[in-house]
Amino acid sequence: MLVTKHVIAASSVHATPYFIVRGMMPGPVMFITSGVHGNETASMAAAQKLADDCATGRHSIRRGLLIIVPRVNQQAYAKKIRGKPDLNRTFPRRMSGKAKHPLAAAVFQLAREHQADWWLDLHEANGLSQRSSRVLGQTLITNPGSRTIPACRRVIERMNRSISIRDRHFNLKQHELPGSARTAASRLLHARSVTVETCWSLKRSTRIKYQTEIVHHFLREAGMS
Repeated sequence: MLVTKHVIAASSVHATPYFIVRGMMPGPVMFITSGVHGNETASMAAAQKLADDCATGRHSIRRGLLIIVPRVNQQAYAKKIRGKPDLNRTFPRRMSGKAKHPLAAAVFQLAREHQADWWLDLHEANGLSQRSSRVLGQTLITNPGSRTIPACRRVIERMNRSISIRDRHFNLKQHELPGSARTAASRLLHARSVTVETCWSLKRSTRIKYQTEIVHHFLREAGMS
C-alpha cells in the first residue's frame, strides 16, 4: 500500500491538500471529500484520520484506489463558516456545463480524471432524523433510484445495531440536490454517491466516531478493505 500527498489547485488561493492511497491489487476507485462546508469540523477530522491511519499502517486498503480530500474549502474553514457561496451548490449540473466555482471545478475534475466509482461526501447537520423527518442529522442521503441504495441500507443496519440510543440511529433519505457533489457524481460520473450527515448536537468525538465507522463500512462494501 502506498500513500502520497498532493495539492488541488496548487497555484491558486484555493490550494487544497489531498491524499491518494493505492491498494496492493486492482479494484474500484473511492473518492472521499469533507470540509465542503468549512464549519463541519468532525467530518473533516474523520477524513484526516483515515488518511493518517493509512499513512501509518493502522488501516490498509487491499484493493483499488482511495482518494481523500479532508478539507475541501480551506478559506471557509479558516473563518469557521459554511462558506459563501455555498460550495455544495456549485458543482456541474450537466455534462456540458461547468462548475460555478473554481474549487468545485478542481475537485470534480480530480474525481473525473480518476474515474471515481464511489464518492462519499462527509457533512454535518442540525437535528436528529429519528425525531423529525424534516432534518438531516444522522442520515445517509443518495439520489432516488441510485445503485447505492442497497449498500446504504446495509451500512445503516450495521451502524444502528451498534448504537444503543435509538434517537441517534441513522436513516436513509433519497433526493437530488442539483449543484451538490453527490448529485454531480451520480448524474455525470455515474458513481455510487452518498452524503453522510452526522448531527451537530452530539459530542464531537461521537460524530467523528460515527463518520469513521461509516466510511469503513463503505470501504468494505466496495471490497477495498
